[in-house]
Amino acid sequence: MPIHKSSQFNIASARKSYLGLAVAYALYDRKIKSLDDLAIKYFDMELLEETTIRHLVTHSHGLHQKEDGTIFREFAPGEGWAYRGINILMMTELINRVYGKSFPDLLEERVFQPLGFKETHWQTEPNEQLVQVIDQPNEPATYTLGHKKDGTESNLHTSARELALWGNLHLNNGCINGKQIVPKEVIQSVTQVQNSPYKNKDLPQNGLFWYVQDTPRLRSEIGERVPKGSYQILGITGPTLLVIPKYNLVVAKMYNKRYNYGGSNYLDYLREFSNVVADTFTS
Repeated sequence: MPIHKSSQFNIASARKSYLGLAVAYALYDRKIKSLDDLAIKYFDMELLEETTIRHLVTHSHGLHQKEDGTIFREFAPGEGWAYRGINILMMTELINRVYGKSFPDLLEERVFQPLGFKETHWQTEPNEQLVQVIDQPNEPATYTLGHKKDGTESNLHTSARELALWGNLHLNNGCINGKQIVPKEVIQSVTQVQNSPYKNKDLPQNGLFWYVQDTPRLRSEIGERVPKGSYQILGITGPTLLVIPKYNLVVAKMYNKRYNYGGSNYLDYLREFSNVVADTFTS
């Protein structure tokens, strides 16, 4: 399939940056009072204990889910970091509930339409603009679609240019061509470190789902040579969005193959991408 400027890739977990902006809007609109609200205020779920919204949006909640749906606790809230899916489902449900509409619809109204986005959609049907995904090297590529457009599935597709424009929106604190599309406070809450301090200084730092660079961390997916204040989001099929405010830079990388991160060396692979980008400005 030929790739062109309008080709739309499934961006997998990079979609969390869109959910993060919806969470920031909910805070701004007072739909959620505070990141430090106890999650039990919003969810009827055992094991939540002292889990807060802050824990849920920074991967420090400690909850996990078995294949049969059973929820269990891996560690106490705020005492560790683990990349799981349950917090994404919970926050998607919460945003959809407090607004009475899906968070994709919220973003369509407040962000996508004002920006003129035409290539960013949660896809449920194949079309010639969509790039298929290679799940296994020896098997044909397939469309990675969902059954719904409400943000509960990993079916967000966008083009490289609109992913870059999404990053540019964040780089410029919500202001595009002299017009404030998104309130500055909303963007800043997304892209600043929001997790509580960890005892383990190797753990990554997060804004609202974005990885944020402060002091370089060994388990961060941002390389150690990337300037402080930068932030990055990525997906398992290879799409990556890196924003380096110090260099006034946005880099969008698209790819469509799962398991392309070098096996057990995946973290080194991810860090090296951002390091190579940063090195072009220091060499």
